[in-house]
Amino acid sequence: MDNVGIVVDDLEAAVAFFTELGLELEGEAELEGVVPDRMLGLDGVRSAIAMMRTPDGHGKLELTTFHHPEAITAVPLAPPPHTLGLHRVMFAVDDIDDTIARLRRHGAELLGEVAEYENVYRLCNLRGPAGIIVALAQRIG
Repeated sequence: MDNVGIVVDDLEAAVAFFTELGLELEGEAELEGVVPDRMLGLDGVRSAIAMMRTPDGHGKLELTTFHHPEAITAVPLAPPPHTLGLHRVMFAVDDIDDTIARLRRHGAELLGEVAEYENVYRLCNLRGPAGIIVALAQRIG
């Protein structure tokens, strides 16, 4: 796997959120023209991306905001590629309580509560940028 793409409405806020989670900004770019049009099957694509890298260097998130066409909220069963919040992403963390507190400063909201799974993991889901669900897992056993 090379990366996971997430469409967001506020690229700067999303970069700040994932930086707080420990990812590093690898680069940013503005995209438009025939290549993104053909790849996405849309006309007149103008977008900005930020590539975020996990600390171990093995995983990447491509955060994208669309200037044109405007991003839409997921409603249909087969949403187009510029739909907000298509993915749930899970991250391993050392201290789930500290991570939740830090991400709340960036607007994250805990869904449900932190749950323990078989004395092995503490797990939770947060609502993050563009309404995506970010799951956290802390190994405890």
